[in-house]
Amino acid sequence: MPMKLEKLMLGLVAAAALSACSSTKLDEPTPVETKTPVVTAPQPTPADPNAGSQNKITTVDLGAQLDAAAAKAGNTVFFDYDSYVVKDDYRNVVEAHARRLNNRKTLQMSLEGHTDERGGSEYNLALGQKRAEAVAKSLTLLGVAASQVEPVSFGKERPVDPGHNEAAWAKNRRVELRDK
Repeated sequence: MPMKLEKLMLGLVAAAALSACSSTKLDEPTPVETKTPVVTAPQPTPADPNAGSQNKITTVDLGAQLDAAAAKAGNTVFFDYDSYVVKDDYRNVVEAHARRLNNRKTLQMSLEGHTDERGGSEYNLALGQKRAEAVAKSLTLLGVAASQVEPVSFGKERPVDPGHNEAAWAKNRRVELRDK
């Protein structure tokens, strides 16, 4: 008998639970309240004598600012002996010219690679080209279109300093960034 009583109690609990769930009617739609928007006319503002000066837009010549920044940074990247790695010391030069070229997509530059007098002509022409291409690669990594830069090598043919010592050679190991 206790088993029957348990089954009866379990049945009553289930029936009570089902009857509690059935009190919500799902067939009837819930009413939605609609409101019409209230439109108000803009109110005239009192005349302000300074209102005209607030509406003036000042234009900024970004190109002139970038030109000045590039000029301040310089247009020469120097290299170590027998190297074509762009040193961190010249990052500001490359970045300033990259901003300038990215701002003016029609501007083109010649990247002129140079070496010191040591080594043969063929070797120095190749090294000057690698230096110019290293600067070009740095510029393109900063978003400059490859068509805007032209790497060219002059090897040892155009020294800045005709001396025959380390100070003169250091000045000659360079890439010059020149507008076309």
